[in-house]
Amino acid sequence: MDIALLIKAAIMGVVEGLTEFLPISSTGHLILAGALLGFDDDKAKVFDIAIQTGAIFAVIIVYWQKIRDTVVALPREQAAQRFSLNVLIAFLPAVVLGLLFGKAIKAHLFTPVVVASTFIIGGFIILWAEKRPQSEARIQNVDSMTAMDALKVGLVQCLAMIPGTSRSGATIIGGMLLGLSRRAATDFSFFLAIPTLIGAGVYSLYKERALLSMADLPLFMVGLLFSFLSAWLCVRWLLRYISTHNFVPFAWYRIAFGILVLATSWSGVVQWHG
Repeated sequence: MDIALLIKAAIMGVVEGLTEFLPISSTGHLILAGALLGFDDDKAKVFDIAIQTGAIFAVIIVYWQKIRDTVVALPREQAAQRFSLNVLIAFLPAVVLGLLFGKAIKAHLFTPVVVASTFIIGGFIILWAEKRPQSEARIQNVDSMTAMDALKVGLVQCLAMIPGTSRSGATIIGGMLLGLSRRAATDFSFFLAIPTLIGAGVYSLYKERALLSMADLPLFMVGLLFSFLSAWLCVRWLLRYISTHNFVPFAWYRIAFGILVLATSWSGVVQWHG
């Protein structure tokens, strides 16, 4: 295996891990990094989706206590059953809409204008959400969510199918607008990421299996490892950050990145299409 290719895989893994759970769109950053590294062919696109699984392992470790307690209590405790059902309910809209519209979205929405617009619009939505009068959140922790709360967050997550939106940004900010506290919205976003991103990774690997061979295993393992390590650091940092800070800095970053998307597109540095 080419050492230079493994280094590119490591860099892409770090980009994935650092951006997956922040409200700044990992997809947009992977497109940019891949273009700058010359790592943007069809196999690389499968790689980008597959290494999300490494980031998810980081979430599983950080939230292992809650996950383990839920699994152990699942046969007998209603709270564990309700929480698991809520995650499933929130997961289903992305499955249905992804299967129905995934191809059309990839064919028509991966354009510079769409990606830049969603970055910039998302930034202004975060600014608006953070500047609203802050009232006491209706839901302080994920165990207090109802099935309807979960369904609403799941529907909001579907906005992330539009490139540049950010899955975590949609679910966290959307959750806050729906009455969840900042911590509850962040926690549920992480839990919802587990089936969503694992499912996307497995589906992508299966669908594009003809592109892959055993010779690609080192490449994917390096990407998964660095995605895991950087995501573990990022998730731990974010949980500390939200205890005393808001998401306004991420909003301004999104706006600046949207401008960068347009600049790299007009200059020809990055091909912002599917």
